[in-house]
Amino acid sequence: MGVGDDCALLRPDAGLELALTSDMLVQGRHFLPDADPRSLGHKALAVNLSDLAAMGAAPRWALLAIALPAADAAWLEPFSAGFFALAERYGVELVGGDTTRAPLRTITVTAIGEVPAGMALFRAGARPGDDIWVSGELGGAALGLARPRIAAAAARLHRPEPRVDLGERLRGLAHAAIDVSDGLTSDLGHILERSQVSAEVHYAKLPRSSAFSTIQNRELEENCVLSGGDDYELAFTAALERRTEIEALSAELHLPLARIGTIQAGEPRLVVLNERNQPMDYRRGFDHFPPA
Repeated sequence: MGVGDDCALLRPDAGLELALTSDMLVQGRHFLPDADPRSLGHKALAVNLSDLAAMGAAPRWALLAIALPAADAAWLEPFSAGFFALAERYGVELVGGDTTRAPLRTITVTAIGEVPAGMALFRAGARPGDDIWVSGELGGAALGLARPRIAAAAARLHRPEPRVDLGERLRGLAHAAIDVSDGLTSDLGHILERSQVSAEVHYAKLPRSSAFSTIQNRELEENCVLSGGDDYELAFTAALERRTEIEALSAELHLPLARIGTIQAGEPRLVVLNERNQPMDYRRGFDHFPPA
């Protein structure tokens, strides 16, 4: 039972577990007042589907709670179109939520998915000797924020692509996984902390937007690629014996998967090596509570 009563009633299929996640987008913090509403509708759902993908879960249902200054049909119609277009692609049913008036637009989506019992992916589980992989490209969304006139980068920022199919196919293949929402160094650091391992990553192996080659700004490139948020790619670790399978999966999904480094034994620590195999400095990723 979905919308129409005080609660939705959901029954997972036999042998499956429920994965639940919730993300909030706040005007002035995550998007500007003049943000394209259709893209915002897409992104509001996409960031939640990305969390499900990182756990290997297939998306099924969503709830939407939204606060608005006014019931503005000219804004709500394209927002809904963006939201439901992505929901339809992945078979997601909107089963409830809430609306209220507030000075600033605030959008909260709760997404629910299913994963076979005992098959969910976690941040814990990375093992010494594992390869570190990442999907797609890094840094494009952060570049879109820094240089909004670069169309391809702006599209990465405003219309991220959740790697749902990849997440489901990584069950039983990856040892650990996370979606890159706050920046590679920050999010990969979560895997290291939870798994109690260290890692080396080679900067030259990190996949990045071709736009960086045209702007010729190494400092901006490093900050975007290593620490920029909002990419919503998947970073994962897997045994080196699985390389052939992962490469075949990349070809099957038509999705680049880059092998960027190695998990090592030791205290949680991420070392990024430059082209001369020397450690690089890097800044932290996105801070949800920066100093006032």
